[in-house]
Amino acid sequence: MCRPLPFFALLLGSVLIAIPSCPQEKNAAKPRARDLGVPFDGTPGPFNAITDVPGVTVGHTTLISGEGKLEVGKGPVRTGVTAILPRGKDSFDGAVFAGWWSLNGNGEMTGTTWVEESGFLVGPVMITNTHSVGVVRDAVIQWVVAHRSVGPEDDWWSLPVVAETWDGWLNDINGFHVKPEHAFHSIESAHGGAVEEGNVGGGTGMICGGYKGGIGTSSRKLTAKDGGYTVGVLVQCNYGSRQNFRVAGIPVGREIWSEDPYAYQPSEISERGSIIVVVATDAPLVSQQLKRLARRVSLGLGRNGSISDNGSGDIFIAFSTANPGAAATDHVVDLKMLPNDMLAPLFAATVEATEESIVNAVVGAESMTGIENHHVTALPHDQLRAVLKKYNRLNP
Repeated sequence: MCRPLPFFALLLGSVLIAIPSCPQEKNAAKPRARDLGVPFDGTPGPFNAITDVPGVTVGHTTLISGEGKLEVGKGPVRTGVTAILPRGKDSFDGAVFAGWWSLNGNGEMTGTTWVEESGFLVGPVMITNTHSVGVVRDAVIQWVVAHRSVGPEDDWWSLPVVAETWDGWLNDINGFHVKPEHAFHSIESAHGGAVEEGNVGGGTGMICGGYKGGIGTSSRKLTAKDGGYTVGVLVQCNYGSRQNFRVAGIPVGREIWSEDPYAYQPSEISERGSIIVVVATDAPLVSQQLKRLARRVSLGLGRNGSISDNGSGDIFIAFSTANPGAAATDHVVDLKMLPNDMLAPLFAATVEATEESIVNAVVGAESMTGIENHHVTALPHDQLRAVLKKYNRLNP
């Protein structure tokens, strides 16, 4: 049994920051996709989360306040920040090999030109809403300057990786409610173990497949024969149409009616929004191999019905926690690297964990009403089970 954190919520101004009271334990009161009988391929790690990769931690800041009519600058507020730290707090002092991939580029992930050029990621991957990328990026630099215990010459420049999806249907996105302290909190509260899903962090105001979306995660543990490595995935999903949305291959969006989340454009004809996907592994991969891993995320999206529409920002980054010290600047580094012929199980794990992360995000989300009383309905769990049973796809 874990010890609760010293407080459950912190009030900054008029905005509530939700903080998990016991992050290390699985939340028995909130079912995940597997708990509902959704079938998936592959074997997950103990928490079925990106944090099953040793050293990886995740933190959220969730901002919810106000209701009713939109008053820009006042709310309602339905947004937040999520931080993924490859090596926990040590992420700021040691680079990891990384690679990124854009399936469709109507979105933003800062710092990726240097990831592409250098092959390394330094610091966390941060995710927020579209109009808060700048403040979160600057906040990461502020955090580094304030907390790094190295010489000032090492803090002359920083290119943080910050990604986004749009939450302006539910959130006062032009009110700029995300502040530096919210980014700081997501970093400082990052933890291992079970990861909060659904309407949390950067995923608070998101919509996916015509239902409420948000943050989701999953992992796969490879067999000893395949190296015993772990692959973990975390998504911020805000994409897709109900017409195309699938779970376990079943067109769930066509089977389960729900009010249209976007009143001006029926979900049957709209393929909206974006998705950010972060892939972590402890397998010894170099940057080009990680780019190949990031590309496989696309196949996981396809399993759930994505067509990666023109208006969608589908951007992915993958990193490996293996090879500590690989970015040393004063000596030749000895590296370990899997042969390309041994990558297939990691590719499969990435596809499988991406598929499950998206379903976990939708299953974990709850119905939400935001600006101008815009309402987005959560995917009803009982109806999901009924549809899977109808198609003989429900696990006992």
